[in-house]
Amino acid sequence: MLGAVSDWLERLYPSKTWGELDDELAMVSGVSPDDVMALADEFAEELKGAVIYREGGEEDMCDYVYILCQGREPCALQMRYGDVKVPEEFGEDDRIHELYLRVSLSSIAPMAVVQQVNVTLSQVEGQWVIREELAAGVYDAPLLKRFQRLVALLPAYDLTHLDMGEISTPPPDFDHGNYRENYGSDPHQANYLFFRNPSTMIVTSVL
Repeated sequence: MLGAVSDWLERLYPSKTWGELDDELAMVSGVSPDDVMALADEFAEELKGAVIYREGGEEDMCDYVYILCQGREPCALQMRYGDVKVPEEFGEDDRIHELYLRVSLSSIAPMAVVQQVNVTLSQVEGQWVIREELAAGVYDAPLLKRFQRLVALLPAYDLTHLDMGEISTPPPDFDHGNYRENYGSDPHQANYLFFRNPSTMIVTSVL
């Protein structure tokens, strides 16, 4: 796995400099939108859970598929993305805690990484607030069986599964450019292959 990571980093960043991506290679090497959607459908069928697909944003080099593993529909992320509204019967004392697997599918290399996501929905000063907390890997027991089944599906799409813990360090001998200036730390290997934001962060949304 680490050999594959090093190989792709050197091919995608021939100058070994943050931000200097080989765009021509990146455009033909990542997971296609069709494969992302096909995987989302397969996850829903094989893992028996709600699946939420999100296209990557400007800060991303990947697309995301969330699989609800603990909780029930309508789930908090469906509410956050506007697919459904907060049920009218929810009161100010209600609090929901959910567990997800988040699959990041690189749009620049044939690779995927999976993280545990803890999501809470609660009411604060009359407003519904969703807190999404990303973990550095997958740890909680309710997620492990689905995680193993998920990883087993990836080779059929010629995708390499990467362990987040193994790509949470800066790549050696790389020039990290202005990343520290913009994000406050040196970029990890995950930030070169999947997303620019730190891999463990908390995102708070007000509905």
